[in-house]
Amino acid sequence: MSNETYEYAVSHEVAEMCVVKNGPNHGPAPLPEEGMWVQARQIGDISGYTHGVGWCAPQQGACKLSLNVKNGIIEEALVETIGCSGMTHSAAMAAEILPGKTLLEALNTDLVCDAINTAMRELFLQIVYGRSQSAFSEDGLVIGAGMEDLGKGSRSMVGTMYGTKDKGVRYLEMTEGYCTRMALDENNEVIGYEFVSLGKMTDLIKKGVEPNEAYKQSIGTYGRFDDAVKYIDPRHE
Repeated sequence: MSNETYEYAVSHEVAEMCVVKNGPNHGPAPLPEEGMWVQARQIGDISGYTHGVGWCAPQQGACKLSLNVKNGIIEEALVETIGCSGMTHSAAMAAEILPGKTLLEALNTDLVCDAINTAMRELFLQIVYGRSQSAFSEDGLVIGAGMEDLGKGSRSMVGTMYGTKDKGVRYLEMTEGYCTRMALDENNEVIGYEFVSLGKMTDLIKKGVEPNEAYKQSIGTYGRFDDAVKYIDPRHE
């Protein structure tokens, strides 16, 4: 019969049990974090840069959330959304809310939109299990890695394609930019496309370049665009 006392309430049956000692306790399994192996016992032990993707209940929109965490504190947040107009406003609020919070605070904070909240949950699961993008990067990624993810023009990488059985595919938006023309061969099959880099064009206009000239300087092509038999406007043809 045990004479041990407890600081909290236990049942009579447990209080009367004798002690059976535990075997070796080596602590939690070490996680790869920013080039080191870390035994995480509290939120402050967590560091890493990683992403989470979330969706709302009706699944009409999605969010990609990227966080740069140092010693449990969110130092940088990138919120990218698609498919829902209201979510863009929620993202603006979330990007203001997240930096400075601990991972645990962020997990239990209303980030305004279901998709962003779900992205936070998915990201949390990755980062506390040592599955971050920077797991094997010594000292992790610098604050600013989120902006670097966006690339030139600081715009999200978005692809928008539309297709029907009778009329086929239409390329509307590629990572490079807004698709203006599709290139078709003699069989009416796609062999390339023309695009306008909206980020580049906007930057040129801000520097004083006339809009029409900025538009021309921001046009590019992909694939065998020059070999096309026919060009179509994907939005009107």
